Amino acid sequence: MSLRIVYGGAGSGKSTFCLKDIEKRIEEGFQGSLILIVPEQFSFQAEKNLIKILGEKGLLKAQVLSFKRMSHYVLNEVGGMTHVHINSAGKNILLHKVLEETKDELKFFAKAGRQKGFVNTLSDTITEFKRYNVTPELLKEAEAALSDEDLKNKITDINLIYSRFEELLHEKYIDPEDDLTILCEKLNESKSFDGAEIWIDEFSNFTPQQYKIIEKLLKKTKRINVTLNTNVLTGGNNVEVSDIFLSVKNTENKLLRIIAENNISYDKPMEIRGEVISRFMESMELQHLERNLFSYSNKPYAKENKDICIFKATNEYSEVESTARSIISLCREKGARFKDIALVVRDLGNYSNLIKVIFGQYDIPYFIDEKRTIDRNPLIILLKSIIDIFINNWSYDAVFAYLKTGLIRIEKEEIDLIENYVLANGIKGKKWFEEQWTYRLSYGFENQDISEKEADILLKVNEIKLRVVTPLVSLQTKVKGSKIIKDTCTSLYDFLIELSVPEQLEKWIENFKILGNNEKVSEYAQVWNMTMELLDQLVEVMGEEKVKLEDYLKLLETGINEYKVGLIPPSLDQVLVGSMERVKSHDVEMVYILGVNDGVFPMNADSEGILSDRDRLFLKNYGIEIAQDTKSRAREEQFLIYSTFTIPKKYLRVSYPISNFEGKSLRPSIMISRLKKVFPKLKEESNVIKKYTEDEALELISLPKPTFNELVYTVRGEVEGLVAKDIWWEVYRWYLKQDNWNLKSALAFEGLRYSNQVQSVNSQKIKKLYGSPLQFSVSRLEKFAECPFAYYVQYGLKAKERKIYELSAPDLGSFMHGVLDGFSTRLEENNINWRDIEKTWCENTVGEIVEADVNKKTGYILASSARYRYLVERLKRLLTKSVWTIAEHVKSGSFSPAGHEIEFGKSPEFPPITMELSSGDKISLTGRIDRVDEMITDEGTYLRIIDYKSGPKNFKLIDVYYGLQLQLLVYLDAILTHWKRYEDSETIPGAILYFKIDNPIISVEGETSSDEIEKEIMKKLKMQGLLLKDARIIREMDKNMEKYSLVIPAQLNTDGSLAKNTSAATREQFQLLREYVRNTVVSLCEEMLLGNITIMPCKRKEYIACTFCNYSAICKFDVAIRDNKYKLLIDKSEEELWELIKGSVEKKVGEK
Repeated sequence: MSLRIVYGGAGSGKSTFCLKDIEKRIEEGFQGSLILIVPEQFSFQAEKNLIKILGEKGLLKAQVLSFKRMSHYVLNEVGGMTHVHINSAGKNILLHKVLEETKDELKFFAKAGRQKGFVNTLSDTITEFKRYNVTPELLKEAEAALSDEDLKNKITDINLIYSRFEELLHEKYIDPEDDLTILCEKLNESKSFDGAEIWIDEFSNFTPQQYKIIEKLLKKTKRINVTLNTNVLTGGNNVEVSDIFLSVKNTENKLLRIIAENNISYDKPMEIRGEVISRFMESMELQHLERNLFSYSNKPYAKENKDICIFKATNEYSEVESTARSIISLCREKGARFKDIALVVRDLGNYSNLIKVIFGQYDIPYFIDEKRTIDRNPLIILLKSIIDIFINNWSYDAVFAYLKTGLIRIEKEEIDLIENYVLANGIKGKKWFEEQWTYRLSYGFENQDISEKEADILLKVNEIKLRVVTPLVSLQTKVKGSKIIKDTCTSLYDFLIELSVPEQLEKWIENFKILGNNEKVSEYAQVWNMTMELLDQLVEVMGEEKVKLEDYLKLLETGINEYKVGLIPPSLDQVLVGSMERVKSHDVEMVYILGVNDGVFPMNADSEGILSDRDRLFLKNYGIEIAQDTKSRAREEQFLIYSTFTIPKKYLRVSYPISNFEGKSLRPSIMISRLKKVFPKLKEESNVIKKYTEDEALELISLPKPTFNELVYTVRGEVEGLVAKDIWWEVYRWYLKQDNWNLKSALAFEGLRYSNQVQSVNSQKIKKLYGSPLQFSVSRLEKFAECPFAYYVQYGLKAKERKIYELSAPDLGSFMHGVLDGFSTRLEENNINWRDIEKTWCENTVGEIVEADVNKKTGYILASSARYRYLVERLKRLLTKSVWTIAEHVKSGSFSPAGHEIEFGKSPEFPPITMELSSGDKISLTGRIDRVDEMITDEGTYLRIIDYKSGPKNFKLIDVYYGLQLQLLVYLDAILTHWKRYEDSETIPGAILYFKIDNPIISVEGETSSDEIEKEIMKKLKMQGLLLKDARIIREMDKNMEKYSLVIPAQLNTDGSLAKNTSAATREQFQLLREYVRNTVVSLCEEMLLGNITIMPCKRKEYIACTFCNYSAICKFDVAIRDNKYKLLIDKSEEELWELIKGSVEKKVGEK
């Protein structure tokens, strides 16, 4: 009985020493068993290495075991297994049951127990306890020693859950985490290890469970050899070691303590060290890296570098692409094999899809060594959505998640049809059970009789609905309410069989095989059995329990989270891609480490979990050892990085992106600076700044697919204004000569000349599209000024968005306008002046009008739910505030409302504004004015136009100049021209103003009076726009104005004159604007009727017409595409604008 420790740094040859030592024992005729123990993930590679050294006969005389394999080996030998193993999904289901049973007793976790993911975290904690031999009894003793109330409650709760879990578990099952505990108990009965020699390799530390097993084995075996990955030989002495080897030093101390306590011999330790490290015999650079990267006194490498490379990339995409090119170069120029290369990624989530796409382009075979969750598989989505439908009252999301799995026998086109209908009519809940849907379709004919087309669609929709609802209603009847889990599982299984789900999965698997998609083949081949196993576990663990569907879904999700799909490598010669933990178990010569950024290498410590560092310290002080705290994990992370950087035998490439896809900058890891310090002559390569040199072009030429992409990108004339190098035209000619590339090349280069711009439409066709007589609203013309193509799609092609049953901003705006109009009408009917209304009457009247508008339309959305009813109450308050503010505005001055909702273009009193174009065509402008106020004086009638807005809006002269803000000026023109209430009175422009319908929230500090609050509200609700530049008239709009107005955008100087920042124009300037707007309208209409449908959105500073455009997906505007450019609106001063407007008007007068 003895222990020997084998010391050596990474790559020193410890594993080879073990294998050679086993070979030596065989040659010596050793009679006992020869056993190599390695971590589970190393077992396959260890067996390969054993066969490589000993041949196939070696496996007859020596064997490779992990601790888990050893437990099965011993139990098969001695027996005693009376219970069945429960898997991780079953454990989580059992824990869920325990939480339900103990929820009334829990104190610290009373609320946390209901949170998503808590069961998984709790399961991890119990697993940790078991690995560290922490029993409920030990926790109970620790609990008694606690004085801190919170910590005591936490430990008490954990122990309550843990104890109950163990009690229920051992009635029928065995937890796989108990295997090593059982192994420890059964080892005394086993004869397999008597007189054996054991080699334990590739461990940096052990759990208490494993230490116990090693202690027992030391008493039975002739000798145990343990390798420790450290380049410092301590021999149990108090030698200072680097932080990264501290856990290894602790492992050594524990092993030495075990042999001292059991009087076991300590054989002379073996140190594997030499001038040349075994793994790095072909690379002195990598050997220097192993010895200096983490040493306190790192020694700079004096020579040039060829085996280590640092690469700085623009982003993750260019990083992976440069990696692919480098791999191809290694294979071509240095004869490397794909199987000799590994990619290490700390977080595969960010890189997995990029690697799949880019490596596919470069024809690089690869295997991503990771286990994938199954929660996005159609079968799992189907199961969850079925329960979701029943729980969430047949919600849209649940129903269509179910329908779109592809496992329902309903065609995609049918799903699209019924989805549009459901969205447009807000169908959910009991509406699904109506015998016939008769809701009208939103195709623009709601006020007409049902057409034949609509009747056919309704018939089809109802037929689809029947096929959707019938099987689900049948299932819902079986599972609704509280049901026994076994019955629910059986009903779900029968439903899946009825849908022929296994057959459909088989069809998909065959299709994936044809496409060569091995990942999907593996996933879909396993998911049915996993699902059945999960249902079996539910029945096995909680089959006779009665639960509601909500709780059943939680149990289902708890189990699903534990299932992951493992993939088998499809071939031998392929690049291995994986995390640091997965790749270090493989024998590779060249390693690419990607994403070496700050916070990733080393990885920031995860959350502490259920037990904080403080909790762990208390338990440690009490003598209960559990897994590491965050500080220890940080040291382990450093050791993991050391192990990863020392994997390759010949070549190491470390890369990092400087930004992500969102453009957010990323910092390099500290490991980059360490590498540069150890290797001062190491030159960092980069693709951040492209030089477009001949040499760089040659580097980009690799394989047909990626080179073709580079070719297309490079020869585009728009690429940074550079002309393609001659070499690319040679490459282009090569593609044209290849049979399988010539057509694609021709099409691609035809595509370079592609433009999404459209030709002008024939004038006659345009007139047919826009209707006759030619009649436009001003807002339509503003839309044309924003972008001719968007106007054409909306008003010419009459494209519409898919209608969704919701209250949109335009709908809400229309509703509020209607209420204000109704209030004005009510005042007229009751012969009440705005100046005389009372607050209570105002509030009651607004409430009545709102309720009447909500109820007058059957099925109106505002009456459809409690949420919308709450919105109705908010609207009452908002509109009451707005109406009262209007009254306050009227009371403040001499202007009085003289008309509301005045439509010009629909009555003889206010005819349309008619204009003649140069072509002889006549166009008519129509519109609806929210309110007209007037003030009658001796010199004439002053008029102001008020436009109600549900959002902020201000008058901008520059927008008028560019044709984007014409509406109020056209309205003013119409009213000034046709206002005939007083035949002998001249009409004079007083103002054009926007009033925001709002009930603003005011922030105040300290004690504030109600008058001050009201003043702040009035400030927020002040009208914005353009006033007549006449101090006398402005004072008539707000007689209470002192320095500044609370009603209009005006401010006075101390001498009573208008301040410079008052938004005002002279009477002459108003006339100029009227004429300029008329000319602009004519110009826009002429352009429109000439068939201009150019894709050219306006852009000024941050404003871009595309931002809220509904038709971007149609035009595909992109400045990178030829002929795609913005109509740039150049900022100008107000003085410049008035001069330009004046010049334009005078020019037009001169032309006439």
